Amino acid sequence: MNPAPPKWYYVYLLRSKEDSSIYPAPHKKGGIYPRPSKMGGIYIGCTSNLSKRLQEHKEGKNYSTKKLLPVELIYFEAYKSKEDAFEREKRLKYYSSALRNLKLRLQNTFGKGGAG
Repeated sequence: MNPAPPKWYYVYLLRSKEDSSIYPAPHKKGGIYPRPSKMGGIYIGCTSNLSKRLQEHKEGKNYSTKKLLPVELIYFEAYKSKEDAFEREKRLKYYSSALRNLKLRLQNTFGKGGAG
């Protein structure tokens, strides 16, 4: 009998292909959502099934990203601990320095200067 494969938790960033600006999303119960009136072009999420979650986003089944369509995956991190993954998601959403540091590391993805 084969042991079950290890479970991974993913923190991911999606970006609208139409608007590449960055805007931190406010917290709502059950998840984090972009502000409908100020779509900033980025979504930060956390999931245990990245491929399924991305498909849901791309098909417009997610209220949070429906107005950002079309979206593309621009970054993800994998964690063995669910708690670590959700803590990282929280830091990226609520602490501008965490997202700014990530943007600096990914400056070619976010455009010249990275921290814009």
